[in-house]
Amino acid sequence: MQGVRAGHPLRDSILGVLTRCGLAGGCYREMLDYTIQLFKSQGLGSDYYGYHNIDHELEATYVTVLAASREVENGGMAVEDLKYLFAAALFHDFDPQKSVDKPHEKSVIQFIVLDRRLGGLLGQAGLDIEVVKALILRTTYPWSGSLQKDAEAAMAECFEASDITRNNPQRREEIMQMGVFLSVAERVGGYSMGGYSKGLEMAKMNAHALAWNPSLIVRRAVTYFEDLLNRDSSTLLRILGLLPKGMRKNFMENVQSFFTLRQQEIMIQAEHLYDNLVLHPTIEDMETRRDPQFIADLYGIFGQLPRPLQFKRERFAESVMDPSTVLNTLRRSPGGEIIGYAKGGPLEEYDLRPEIKDENFGLGNTVFLEPLSLKVGYWGMGGGREMRHMFVMQASSKGYQYLTNFALRDVVRRRVEGREKAEFVALFDPERWDYYRIRL
Repeated sequence: MQGVRAGHPLRDSILGVLTRCGLAGGCYREMLDYTIQLFKSQGLGSDYYGYHNIDHELEATYVTVLAASREVENGGMAVEDLKYLFAAALFHDFDPQKSVDKPHEKSVIQFIVLDRRLGGLLGQAGLDIEVVKALILRTTYPWSGSLQKDAEAAMAECFEASDITRNNPQRREEIMQMGVFLSVAERVGGYSMGGYSKGLEMAKMNAHALAWNPSLIVRRAVTYFEDLLNRDSSTLLRILGLLPKGMRKNFMENVQSFFTLRQQEIMIQAEHLYDNLVLHPTIEDMETRRDPQFIADLYGIFGQLPRPLQFKRERFAESVMDPSTVLNTLRRSPGGEIIGYAKGGPLEEYDLRPEIKDENFGLGNTVFLEPLSLKVGYWGMGGGREMRHMFVMQASSKGYQYLTNFALRDVVRRRVEGREKAEFVALFDPERWDYYRIRL
């Protein structure tokens, strides 16, 4: 890997912070480039639809070293500690051969220990791999229950194996506190790198990675932030105080936005429970589908989907107006506000993943259903199910024999075991977002 310059927008920013702190050695650059290259070679680059991709890895690293560098400048941290935090942040999710999106800390450590290239680079930097392992273990989340207990036991083994900490209780405690710093900085990470739109995208990707129902996205995000604000408040305030004003503003904007979203969700759910909100699936006529305002309303909902799920993004308006497109909407009342839609069309009109070899492609007998789109706050009320059922009826009336779609593996399994006569066509790991078919 020596001499290869791996590309990522944060690469030079991270190296710039290290250089300002006197860490300009080639081993740090090589660690960074090796990590970027390996993530990309395993399909875990910026295009990978999962939370734990190279973007998360480098955002966590950048926020960690940036905050730690300010501590070094203020005299509150040694440069040696910054070196360890850099390595631990960079490798904390270093599990490029993972079978599920969320890396397991023990798998990460095993990969690091067995990777000779990394071992050599850590040696060049003068870092004790046992200390790096201990810091990575401290990023276990949530830090409670059996997860905490197992991580603490593994950390104790690392401390015993390290010459630095074996007979040095004070240094152990210092490294434990560094681990808390790393854990909080890693969680602040991307939420300080952009405002609400980026934060919502991250939350959706994390929900997908953990196979959550979309209805849980906002409430789990609120729990996440509450945990940071309550359990780790002192460290959180310390780290935010070390970051530039714009990054602090981004983080707090995300906190406030998700809390506001949660309040809106509760109000919508209350309306639904009190029968003041009745959802109306609607098959729209072509005159309506040509209306610029109608297209704009749909596109606004379309924009709430994560980018990898936005099919026909560049031809969205054209696809809505295309008579071959199968489309229905979900409204708050007959003719009222559009809160969601289901959309799809002939399989042959879609560029799907190259790994998919659909035997029906070219036969004109299969309709592809794009991911359902619903406004935030309306998931979990049955509207998605109603739109999907209406889409199936529309497709059947047009003479299609099969429907294909992407869905989480557990969802597809339920459909395989149910009445839909579903079958897997292509399975994708680690995202477990699979392509399947049903006979209409």
